[in-house]
Amino acid sequence: MKRLAVLGHPVGHSRSPVMHEAAFEALGLAGDWSYEAIDVPPDGLEELVRGLPGRGFVGANVTVPHKGAALTLADTLSETAREIGAANTLSFGEDGVAADNTDADGLLESLGRTPDGARTLLLGAGGAARAALWGLLREGAQVEVWNRTPLRSENLCLELGGKPVEEPDASTYDLIVNSTAAGLGDEDPFVSLPLEPGDFRDGQVIVDMVYGQRPSPLLAAARNAGAETVDGTEVLVRQGARSFRIWTGLDAPLDAMRAAAAN
Repeated sequence: MKRLAVLGHPVGHSRSPVMHEAAFEALGLAGDWSYEAIDVPPDGLEELVRGLPGRGFVGANVTVPHKGAALTLADTLSETAREIGAANTLSFGEDGVAADNTDADGLLESLGRTPDGARTLLLGAGGAARAALWGLLREGAQVEVWNRTPLRSENLCLELGGKPVEEPDASTYDLIVNSTAAGLGDEDPFVSLPLEPGDFRDGQVIVDMVYGQRPSPLLAAARNAGAETVDGTEVLVRQGARSFRIWTGLDAPLDAMRAAAAN
């Protein structure tokens, strides 16, 4: 049995296990591959990762709050992971731990169009935000970055590009991407973010990478205003499909993964 996992803290909310298990089932791999969630605090990540290969694991996804730390544990880095400065996909082989990042391409694919020239507001400055910023800038978007702690958005922009902003006017953007955890539980995301339900408008595209509530309060408000929305589940599916190919060498069954992640 080739074992895979998603590593995070917390990680109980993750839909990656059911999504990947559905992919294995669809391709007839259920008897040969498995995928599970492992909750590990930051101070236990290195010891866990070092021990996974000996337990039959061939790879792992990495989620909050470990994407930056995962990069430092790797023996080899893909160019994408190196440039982003964070990893969400680890592979274990003869050459040790290899790190990659599928978050950026997952986000871009979920948009269904190029963000070239789009005036964009990115909310957050963590590992997911790093990938989003890198990918959006690469595709020609004009990105401003907000974070609750302004110094973090300033440092992120100094490192990767973009422009930090402290008091954004959400109605002026073509594209808004929420990469924070605001709304992950039952809390109101509008309490934590520089947004109001009335800020959205027709012609905007709103992406909420949170996929706990469906639709999230953010996306519900955006839809009511006539904006186009992209659910975090679609982003999860797209980045997960790329990780799936890295591990198995096979094209992922998107429909099966999408259906499983949506339940």
